[in-house]
Amino acid sequence: MSEKLQVTELVATDRVHGDVYQDPAIFEREIDVLFSRNWIFIGHDSEVAEPGDYRQRVIGRQPVIFLRDDAGVVRVLMNRCTHRANAVCHLERGNAKAFTCPYHGWRFKTDGSLAVVPFPDRYDADFDKSAFGLRPAARVDSHRGFVFASLNADVPPLSEYLGPLVMSELDDIADLSPVGELMVNAGVHKVRFAGNWKLMIENAIDGYHAVPVHRSYFENVQARTGKNPGLLTTSASPARIRHLGNGHCAWDSSAIIAGGTRSFPGNQPGQEATRVYHQALVERYGQERADHLLAKSGTHLYIFPNFGYVGAHFRLFQPVSAKETRVHLFPIMLKGVPQEINTRRLRNHEAFYGPAGGGQSDDIEIFERNQIGLSATVDPWSLISRGIHLETQHDDGSTSGQITDELSNRAFFARWQQLMSEGI
Repeated sequence: MSEKLQVTELVATDRVHGDVYQDPAIFEREIDVLFSRNWIFIGHDSEVAEPGDYRQRVIGRQPVIFLRDDAGVVRVLMNRCTHRANAVCHLERGNAKAFTCPYHGWRFKTDGSLAVVPFPDRYDADFDKSAFGLRPAARVDSHRGFVFASLNADVPPLSEYLGPLVMSELDDIADLSPVGELMVNAGVHKVRFAGNWKLMIENAIDGYHAVPVHRSYFENVQARTGKNPGLLTTSASPARIRHLGNGHCAWDSSAIIAGGTRSFPGNQPGQEATRVYHQALVERYGQERADHLLAKSGTHLYIFPNFGYVGAHFRLFQPVSAKETRVHLFPIMLKGVPQEINTRRLRNHEAFYGPAGGGQSDDIEIFERNQIGLSATVDPWSLISRGIHLETQHDDGSTSGQITDELSNRAFFARWQQLMSEGI
């Protein structure tokens, strides 16, 4: 921990101290408090659609297996043999009938129970296989297919942690499908950068950076389509940012999209595919909700501490060290729509966020420059005061600001300070 300031002093209402991005002791406390005692987003249940499907994931630093067992139950199990701690799951993703430790051959069923112990005759009569299954995460729960887990058995219920506003946002994402189901089966983009994990968190719900950082991309889009997506994120934009409680935040750009101007115009589906899709939404949900869903389709959602949803993908944030971060981006396809709709969603995702895309690379460059700049400690504070005097309180408990305001940064760090200060 910094000798200059304690955790309780690192965040003020309008500014953040540079130590929160650099101090290894603070990072270790984040792993312990934010990632090991909290609800953590694990993935979407469509990633493990069939019995035996699995994905490797991490909670803080602890390797886990996210899987669907033979009975169809979604589980999160520690990727650690209960004999001598060898990892039993070795591939990033796949389908397995069981998991076998390569060291001594202990074999575990997909529900985690221990099935086989080689040469059991050398154990005494008191040895109980049922006591040595793969250890599960203390809590696992989900909403609309989005699966969360915690290592803390005493964590509050997921519904309480998310709150009705966040659950409503997840409902809106899922209901973009006319059958209410998502498909996370289109692969993954992996990003690794030399910077603190919170830099991408700030960026994901930050409208202020878009015009200067993504200028060349916006100019390219405007040259091709005649529309300027940068208009979404100017101080004249009607788009809003909302704090939904517990550090969770979202964009609301529906005022622009509902008015007929899409937030990030790109390759659009053909008229017939669009008509079929829109009609399916109306038949399932009614005209009013269908209009609401289409207007919200370009939203950004952040769930504290490691979930992000941006446009047509979700992302998993994985801190590695105070100055290194991994992020996985998973495109989301919609079940029950014309194939052209999903193809265009994927192409537009690739155009901005893919390895050859025009936007994600801009952001990664900014994060690494941020980390360099943080090493200059003459004035160690970063300002997050934009729009602080213009926030609007709503009857549903949320707070909103204009899309270029830094409300989301203030909301994140208020929650960060609250949790990081507990027990000190």
